[in-house]
Amino acid sequence: MATEKELLAARIFLRAVLPVMKVVLEDDPVMKKKFEDVRAKVQFAAGPDANQTGACLVFDKGAFKLEQGLCADPDITFSFKTIAKMNGFFAGKPVIPGIKGISKVGLLIKVFGLLMSLKILMPNASPKDPKKRKLKVKMTFYMITTALSQYNKGGDPEMVKWTGKQPERIYQITVDEDIAAYLRVKAGKTKAGRGIYAKRRPFVHMKFNGVEGAFPIVMNEVDMVTAVKKGYLSIEGSPEYGGNIGDFMVRIQNLIT
Repeated sequence: MATEKELLAARIFLRAVLPVMKVVLEDDPVMKKKFEDVRAKVQFAAGPDANQTGACLVFDKGAFKLEQGLCADPDITFSFKTIAKMNGFFAGKPVIPGIKGISKVGLLIKVFGLLMSLKILMPNASPKDPKKRKLKVKMTFYMITTALSQYNKGGDPEMVKWTGKQPERIYQITVDEDIAAYLRVKAGKTKAGRGIYAKRRPFVHMKFNGVEGAFPIVMNEVDMVTAVKKGYLSIEGSPEYGGNIGDFMVRIQNLIT
C-alpha cells in the first residue's frame, strides 16, 4: 500500500507537473509541429487493481488536455506496479513501465520526446539558449503555483494549517509580460492560476527582474534573501508570508526529486 508521502508526490506529478506539457506544446515550435496532427489518448496508471491512480494525456490535432483518472480506450498505456515506481519514473529514475500499445511506434516516439521535454524542470537542467531558459522559468512557475495548491489539497498538515488561518489572499508571481502566475488562498482552500489576478490586490507580490532575474532562483543558485539583495527579485507585501511560500516550494521540490 502506498504511503501518504507517495500519494502526495503522485498528486503533484499528475496534477501539477504533467499539465505543463501544454506550455511545451504551445511554446516549442518543434514539439508543436510534431503533435499538430495527432489525435490520441495516452494513459498513465499505477496500482494492481481497478482503483488505480493515474491520468490521461488527450491530444486532439494541436489541442491538449489532461484528464485525471482512467480514460476509455487509450492508444497507449504506461502501467506501473506501484505508485512509488510511477513517481520514480516521473522523477527521472531508471524505472521501466509496462507499455500497452507499443506497436504504435510513431506515437510512442513522440510521447517519449514530450516526456523528455519535462527534464528541463530538473534542478540540474541549465539551458543556455534564451528561449529554453524562458521556457524553463515559465514551466517552473506554472508548475509550482499549481503544486502549492495541490500540496494543500493533498492534506500536508503544515500547509493545511497555514492556509486554514488565512482570509482571502493572493500570492502573485510576475516575471515579465508573458510569465505570471498566482496562488489564491481563502479559509483553507487554494486555487492556482495563470496571469495577473485582477480582482484583488496581491497580499504578497514577488516581482522578478525578467527571465534572467528569475533563472538563478529557479536553478537554486540563490535563495530569496540573496535574490532581493542582488536585485533579481522584489517582494511587495508581507515578507514573512513570502518566506512561507518559499519554504513550501522547497519542500515540494524535495518531495518530487
